[in-house]
Amino acid sequence: MSTISTSTDNKGTKGTNRLREAFFAFLIWREQHIKEKTFVLALALIVGIFTGLAAIALKWLIHYISEVLTAGINLESGNYIYILLPAVGVILTALYVRYIVRDNISHGVTRVLYAISQNKSRLKRHNVYTSVLASSVTIGFGGSVGAEGPIVYTGAAIGSNLGRLFRMSPRILMILVGCGAAAGIAGIFKAPIAGMLFTLEVLMLYLTAVSVMPLLIASITSTTLAYMYTGYEFEFFFAQTENFYTSRIPYVILLGIVSGFISLYFTRVMNMMESFFGRFKNRWLKTLVGCLILSGLVFIFPPLYGEGYGSIVSLLNGDTSAIVNGSFFYGDRNQVGMLALFIGLVIATKAFATSATNGAGGVGGTFAPSLYVGCLTGFLFAFIVNNFGLNIVELSNKNFALMGMAGVMSGVMHAPLMAIFLTAELTGGYDLFLPLLIVSTISFGTIKIFEPYSIYTMRLAKRGELLTHHKDKAVLTLLKINNVIETDFIPVYPDMTLKDMVDTIARSKRNLFPVLNENHELIGVVLLDEIRNIMFRPDLYRRMKVNTFMSVPPAKIDVGANMDSVMKTFDSTGAWNLPVVENGKYVGFVSKSKIFNSYRRVLRHYCDD
Repeated sequence: MSTISTSTDNKGTKGTNRLREAFFAFLIWREQHIKEKTFVLALALIVGIFTGLAAIALKWLIHYISEVLTAGINLESGNYIYILLPAVGVILTALYVRYIVRDNISHGVTRVLYAISQNKSRLKRHNVYTSVLASSVTIGFGGSVGAEGPIVYTGAAIGSNLGRLFRMSPRILMILVGCGAAAGIAGIFKAPIAGMLFTLEVLMLYLTAVSVMPLLIASITSTTLAYMYTGYEFEFFFAQTENFYTSRIPYVILLGIVSGFISLYFTRVMNMMESFFGRFKNRWLKTLVGCLILSGLVFIFPPLYGEGYGSIVSLLNGDTSAIVNGSFFYGDRNQVGMLALFIGLVIATKAFATSATNGAGGVGGTFAPSLYVGCLTGFLFAFIVNNFGLNIVELSNKNFALMGMAGVMSGVMHAPLMAIFLTAELTGGYDLFLPLLIVSTISFGTIKIFEPYSIYTMRLAKRGELLTHHKDKAVLTLLKINNVIETDFIPVYPDMTLKDMVDTIARSKRNLFPVLNENHELIGVVLLDEIRNIMFRPDLYRRMKVNTFMSVPPAKIDVGANMDSVMKTFDSTGAWNLPVVENGKYVGFVSKSKIFNSYRRVLRHYCDD
């Protein structure tokens, strides 16, 4: 029996080795016969296929779970099931993440941005599927978040791991991560242009001759699969039955300003709630508090349940009263004042529900919530203007609901072009392209005054870890101080004599010497040029000690500092070399020449075509 088992194991090992050898042989053949630019296009196609399939699977899982759980809900009154379901979904997700995944998979877009700027575009293998499973449970059970962040994370992980499998360079790996992200948005929304623009505006990938074609191929491939599975209908069908006239443009401009401030409110609340949940030390207490907030809000305001796409479809189709289905306000659905108040409260509480879902342990994004809030904002704006005597001309509720989607998304994401094209591709509302442009641009300009970064990028920007379109800053972000520290400096000590110092100079290839105390802490430096006038005087060899002629460095660099702050320190001090310390202890020196050489290498490696 043991002989048979051993023989089987040997055969399996030999088979694995043969596959590995064949794969390495293919890699060598590819490098010799297929140009890198051509091979990247093939990889982009594969990324688009797998990400598109992942998007289809995610949408199917969410809809299946949601339909099963909500099949018996009464639309005409409050339902206590809304208290139970979202909390159960979040708890199940939290258990899955903590005990099976054992890794933080929330804030998917931010983690993709971090991987690009700080981890050479490398994402873990489990990210290929874990976000899909976790978010489908969270959203399917009614978590007030969107599926777009998780599918972006999934697509980026597919691109990253595929690129690493084929030993692609970090620059190509970055493009493949962008392809996965673009394919995720394109597949989930059936919006290829928006997918590519998401990568350019939100992930801030460079639009070059090398990147544009892979992004398009991945987006189109993913969208094609989505169309093959769901048909050619728009995600949110929108039939423009009311024409748009130039006389409405002043109201469109005003809606853009309102959308900008709503975006600001949404962003600030999300950040506030994230800080609130971050203060909890006990994980289960945090989960409990988050579930209580979420369940309470969903129970009072059922439109907060899940992604909220049902409410969007209803408003775009002119079914105004459908938004109060399942709530205690159902009986007052025909009262203008009560309906306006209800929608306003839903807008105000959506950010709390979304942050509570994620804070409690759920997995989901802010993409769908921003679309949802935008739709309600645009509708409520037109509804108030029309019904409270503020209109000179009649406004179309559903047209303005569509514009609001673009406005709030533009402000929250800091991505006006993506917001315009995504809204148009989602709904087929191309006839409203001009007002979409106006609302999106003004909303973006409004929030930019108060928030320079999007909801995804502000966390990284505060830590100096954000990769931007500014090429100089991008390269500095990619540089790591650990890679430019020089440690071949011979240390000296304050009680050493000038004779000892001269002997040390004779052994050294440097003209700079760190002065350390007994705890290995930097207390000063000795520059060869500053002691040249005394080092050839033997009469001073025994009389002078290092502590009498050492100098204090103009600044110290912490080992965890980002390269942008390091360069600012060099500029302010005028120094050419600066010491690096970690918790006060000497590590080495960093020099301008070393940074400049590394800068040129990274610039050529990442940014050239």
